[in-house]
Amino acid sequence: MTEARDLLQRLAHAYGVQPSYRGHDGHEHPVSDHTLTTVLAALGCTVEPDGTAGLEAALERRRLAPWRRVLPHTTVTHEGSGSSVQVHVPHGSSVTVVALLESGEARPLEQLEDFTDPQDIDGELIGQATFRLPRDLPVGWHRLGARVEDGNEVEAALVVTPERLTTADPYRHRRGWGLSVQLYSARSSASWGLGDLRDLAELAVQTAEHGGDYVLSNPLHATAPEPPVVSSPYSPSTRRFINPMYLRIEDLAEYAALDPRARREVDALAAARQADNATAESLDRNATTAAKLTALRRLHQVTPTPERARAYRTYREQEGQGLEDFALWCALRSACGATDPAWRDPELTPGGRLAERYRHDLAEDVDFHRWMQWLCDTQLATAQQTAREAGMRLGLMQDLAVGADRNNADAWMLQDQLVASMSVGAPPDMYNQRGQDWSQSPWHPERLVETGYRAYRDMLRSVLRHAGGIRVDHILGLFRLWWIPVSQSPTEGAYVTYDHEAMIGILALEAERAGAVVVGEDLGTFEPWVQDYLAHRGLLGTSILWFEQEAGRPRPPQDYRVQCLSSVNTHDLPPTAGYLAGTHLDLRERLELVTGDPHAERDRAGAERRAFLQAVVEAGFLSAEAASALALGSGGSLDPAVVADVVVALHRFLAQAPSMLHGIALVDAVGERRIQNQPGTQQHEYPNWEIPLADATGRAVLIDDLDAVPGFARLLDAVHHELNPGSPPDRQPGRGIPAR
Repeated sequence: MTEARDLLQRLAHAYGVQPSYRGHDGHEHPVSDHTLTTVLAALGCTVEPDGTAGLEAALERRRLAPWRRVLPHTTVTHEGSGSSVQVHVPHGSSVTVVALLESGEARPLEQLEDFTDPQDIDGELIGQATFRLPRDLPVGWHRLGARVEDGNEVEAALVVTPERLTTADPYRHRRGWGLSVQLYSARSSASWGLGDLRDLAELAVQTAEHGGDYVLSNPLHATAPEPPVVSSPYSPSTRRFINPMYLRIEDLAEYAALDPRARREVDALAAARQADNATAESLDRNATTAAKLTALRRLHQVTPTPERARAYRTYREQEGQGLEDFALWCALRSACGATDPAWRDPELTPGGRLAERYRHDLAEDVDFHRWMQWLCDTQLATAQQTAREAGMRLGLMQDLAVGADRNNADAWMLQDQLVASMSVGAPPDMYNQRGQDWSQSPWHPERLVETGYRAYRDMLRSVLRHAGGIRVDHILGLFRLWWIPVSQSPTEGAYVTYDHEAMIGILALEAERAGAVVVGEDLGTFEPWVQDYLAHRGLLGTSILWFEQEAGRPRPPQDYRVQCLSSVNTHDLPPTAGYLAGTHLDLRERLELVTGDPHAERDRAGAERRAFLQAVVEAGFLSAEAASALALGSGGSLDPAVVADVVVALHRFLAQAPSMLHGIALVDAVGERRIQNQPGTQQHEYPNWEIPLADATGRAVLIDDLDAVPGFARLLDAVHHELNPGSPPDRQPGRGIPAR
């Protein structure tokens, strides 16, 4: 290795950029010098990869950076740790440090001996003093205050997080289960062509009647404020706010207050969209969004009652500037479009002169988008209340996407905290051999620290407010993210690390305060210690049946982790019936996503399927005849009744795992075969996230009719019985959502 290469790698490490990574094949893969320098430049360190002097100077600047500040921008610790803080002041100066608690109390810090040599910073000798944080500091969002001998006073953020999250502890003694659903696809007869928050509440009630503890939905994050909208719920415009597409118009008080003519107009919009509820063809998000926006603009004109006006004001005060800026972005996007050159004006940024002028000129439209967020918040609160009152222990489990689309609301509102020149994705793996680019801007690690993690905290608080649980998609992204220079291939990326103690700790703090369980999706390429760390902090991991293998053999369910949510499949895999039929193999071949030999891929998949079926047979949950019938069939030749038997058997087999939570995909309960999302494809290749719920025959299934679908009650009751032998679900079919 050349001296310059060694220096470049050391500099990359200093900035948290990993110069190599271990791939899914078990081999170490080096990151090119070009990628390293590009990523470093995005982090604010521009160097030439072969310039030895420049690399050495950059390393020295990095080493001395903490010495240029009296206090660290943010100190994150966990309760009882008694950790220390380094303070930097002119050499020989005295300094005192106190913890300013959110309760208003001030706690002095004890100074420790520190014999670190002073450093020359721009011609001035700077010394270092070390202070110990009191071990009994309460969890919360506090401040550190330092007073230097020369009269200089400085404050910085101090966050004390729980040592471990305790919200999942009850499920160690009595395991829980729930249903996972892509909400937009799960429609009722009253839906406007897409599932909504009323449908979510109804589904929670039906699941509770079979003994279920939660319903996990796709991310409900907001997308573009008007059509065309992005189909993927995992590519939102912001993660903090909700998509108004999920509102049930008829449940709003303003709908009830409409005059007869206006109500007829809104009802006509509803009827036009409800006509699509019976089709199993691709969903039409744009049509539903357009219809609901038209209706909501009519409702926005209704004079609110004093009670609702007060509630709206309270919501605005609670959400603060973040809500104001999001509503402004929505109004600007509607007025200017996505590609208007005005977006490049430096004054059209939050707080900029031009932005404030638009805030005034577009005041009515800004209020419309702000008001819709309040409606979403109230309907989500009602859905969670309904789920809990129906007997669910958790209720709603929200899904948190990895990030937001690179060219949307978060990119505008948080442009000083996100890295616009980079996109988040994943390196190649067995299932996505070309890697993945999710077109999302990553957090800038240092900007998070400099701002006290406020944007991250505020986003978590919004998502957790009406949730009994939260699933964090790709939770490994709180440890490191695969950064891809924009316009480059996903194979040309590098991992950038984050302060996981801070990211996980803040997540645990906000979840503990919200009383919510945290499930981390910890699948994919990761370092072995990560899962142990998550368990130590009280977070649950994720186990997927098909991924649980040892030396090519299914891992016995009894050997699964306790602290995890186990399920047979996930939204990036086909429903179990489709997996058994090999529909994913047909699709990947048709879309040319298989980089190796397709026949070898089919042989591997067939061997995997036979191994799992044999394990289920040996466990006593499936007859050898049924397994043989499935192994001999393929695709459309498979007997739906046999497939249904195997799906139930696989879930019963999985239920032997000691996992604290178990999950059932709604698609498995109705016999659906089509995959909802095929990673590595665009909409013109496959209708990702536009597949409505259908049964084994391809007929659309509405949630009104779920109990009439033979497999629905059978699968739910089978899992409940395995997890709670001798304890039938407390069915109360009369329970439901109270009238408006």
